[in-house]
Amino acid sequence: MTDRQPLVAANWKMNGTLETLRPLVQGVRDGIAPDCDTEVVICPPSVYLAEVCGLLEKGTLKLGAQNVSEHEAGAYTGEVSIDMLKDYQCHYAIIGHSERRSLFGESDHTVADKFFSVHRAGLTPILCIGELLEEREAGNTEEVVALQLDAVIEKSGIQAFSEAVIVYEPVWAIGTGKAASPEQAQEVHAFMRLRLARHDATIADKIRVLYGGSVKATNANELFSMVDVDGGLIGGASLVVKDFLTICHAMR
Repeated sequence: MTDRQPLVAANWKMNGTLETLRPLVQGVRDGIAPDCDTEVVICPPSVYLAEVCGLLEKGTLKLGAQNVSEHEAGAYTGEVSIDMLKDYQCHYAIIGHSERRSLFGESDHTVADKFFSVHRAGLTPILCIGELLEEREAGNTEEVVALQLDAVIEKSGIQAFSEAVIVYEPVWAIGTGKAASPEQAQEVHAFMRLRLARHDATIADKIRVLYGGSVKATNANELFSMVDVDGGLIGGASLVVKDFLTICHAMR
């Protein structure tokens, strides 16, 4: 056992309306006991941050953003700044999600810049890292993961990871219903810790590393039983109250 506090984050992506998200927030909020050992974070679409912030007020759940600009302010139409997130008491911001990398062309350099800006502003980055199916099949998983991780270390320094969360997000398992096996997840999580330990063993041991690839109520227990898996970034299953609560409770 470790002393790392488990963390489960809901990434609702571009799903829902106020009519559907209000009862979802309320259901999760009411289903998490005040003395729950697992930290639970809700990451709604940015236009609903204000609404969710109000619903979470005085609760045990925390609020996170799905994306954020690396720029403080300026002529960046459609972007959301870190100060805007802070206005709604966001504690976390997801950085480098596979969909941001693949669909919106975010490079390792861009992801590193976002991580740097979020950490400097006092929010906690949730850094997503992972390989494509062809990269795994070619045996290049560790090389890809190392490059993505090293880009952030080079930009922000290892000390920034003392206030960060990492997600192993195998791209081949995102939205496909095909999760990595617990053993596959453990192998990559352990590799990332070893990579960080080259710079600082204490930070490597304490950082929370989540799994994010088709986590469901039916496989959460197995995945979370791995020694280096400290929780999950949950996509589709987080849109169903019962399933998401089951996943949160699996961390016990």
